Amino acid sequence: MSIRPEHDLWTPHTVEETRDIYRRWANEYDRDVQEWGYVTPPRVARALRVTGADVCQPILDFGCGTGLSGQALAAEGFSLIDGTDISPEMLAKARERDLYRSTWLGQPGKCDEVRPGDYAGIVATGVVSMGAAPPETLALLVSLLAPGNLLAFSYNDATLADSGYMDALDSACNTDGMALVFEEHGPHLPGKEVESTVYVLQRT
Repeated sequence: MSIRPEHDLWTPHTVEETRDIYRRWANEYDRDVQEWGYVTPPRVARALRVTGADVCQPILDFGCGTGLSGQALAAEGFSLIDGTDISPEMLAKARERDLYRSTWLGQPGKCDEVRPGDYAGIVATGVVSMGAAPPETLALLVSLLAPGNLLAFSYNDATLADSGYMDALDSACNTDGMALVFEEHGPHLPGKEVESTVYVLQRT
């Protein structure tokens, strides 16, 4: 039986609460979000490609979950995809897809395995959001970009309405050497009547 923690998805959680939600949901996650019409992964992957990311260069799928975002990246032609997530149960599902070059269990608030410039593009699909990673995660991801690198991510409706996340976005856009090169609002979970905005930042 599905856990379907839909009422808890967009409210703040501690790290342990977040891990527990996804531990219990991992086996049913794909079925549930596909039932709701989850379309943000392909939107983010497409945005990364159309803003100039080289499909032959390494891409980091940050907060990869069960691998739906990696699957969308592969569909856009990206072939060197690494993934990380703080949920071991979700990460195990991602590994089953056999499309990641490398995966590792991440630690909240850090990404010590990555140096600036290791990845031509980083995606964080639905990761920096209410109920998931906190606003300061965006600054962490920006710090991993070298000149020319891209960061593609999404904010759902609840996140767009939160001043902390919007302040983090404004700060990232106003960081020296950063440029907002893509912004598109559209469907996120049509079955739940939730939308999202996809953004792409580039370090110039």
